[in-house]
Amino acid sequence: MQLINTHQAKTHLSKILEIVIGGEEVLIGKAGKPVAKLIPITKQVQTRKGGLLKGKIKINKDFDTLPKKFTSYFSK
Repeated sequence: MQLINTHQAKTHLSKILEIVIGGEEVLIGKAGKPVAKLIPITKQVQTRKGGLLKGKIKINKDFDTLPKKFTSYFSK
């Protein structure tokens, strides 16, 4: 892990980003003390699990039946 001062970080940002893309972590420091860390972003694949809402959703028995007043808007 490299410690780079703020002036170098501003001047050579694209080079530093290439280092980070390569998988290395880079510390940015002020007066020789680390204040920030650049790390590569890794894709986090989230697997979906079915059935999480089981028992929490209720569908009424008349769900497929439209009210007559509502259907009259479509029969003009």
